[in-house]
Amino acid sequence: MPEASVNKGIDRLRAGVVEACRELAGAGLVLGSAGNVSARAGDLVVVTPTGAQLATVAEDELAVVGLDGTLVDGPLLPTSELPLHLAVYRSFDAAGAVVHTHPPMATAVACVADELPCIHYTLLTLGGAIRVAPYATFGTEELAASVVDALRGRSAVLMGGHGAVTHGADIAAATAATQLLEWACGVYVHACAIGTPRVLDDDEQATVAAALAGYGAPAPASPAPPHLAPLR
Repeated sequence: MPEASVNKGIDRLRAGVVEACRELAGAGLVLGSAGNVSARAGDLVVVTPTGAQLATVAEDELAVVGLDGTLVDGPLLPTSELPLHLAVYRSFDAAGAVVHTHPPMATAVACVADELPCIHYTLLTLGGAIRVAPYATFGTEELAASVVDALRGRSAVLMGGHGAVTHGADIAAATAATQLLEWACGVYVHACAIGTPRVLDDDEQATVAAALAGYGAPAPASPAPPHLAPLR
């Protein structure tokens, strides 16, 4: 790919990452520097730098790294959670962006539960019940491996005593997954305060999964009315 095209792609990713950071901070899903965001283009990853305040991070502060972690561009070192981001990209071909946050409700659930059960049908868009990856020290390969294992078949995971990770085809999808996860965790916490949340059974989940398979699909082409049909 020509260098100019690569640069344009990286510039788009930089803008997208900064926009996502602003959105996450504005929604209260990150506090200060407690979170990191990345997006991938081929063998390159644009990622927030270590210690970055997500509410104010600028495009020219972002780091660009290879899939092996080598710094390619940027004035600052990448986030300490880089091993986690790279592990997700290496493990899931469809991952085009990764969002790691410490959202209040999601983190609360991750501190007390082994999973977020499938209490609402929208969780099927993330793969179903959300697993809680066992606690491991931030920035370690152990944490990265734990998260990847819990992400199998899912686009979101909770991290024991830590926070949450989501991935998506692009930065918008990964950000939306984080927002949905936090909302669902909030519903779960409130439901637990009222009583015992009812979990969708296997048949109910299968029915929703089948319905979601056609969600957003284009309508089939309709035959043209006789007066608009092409002449032969």
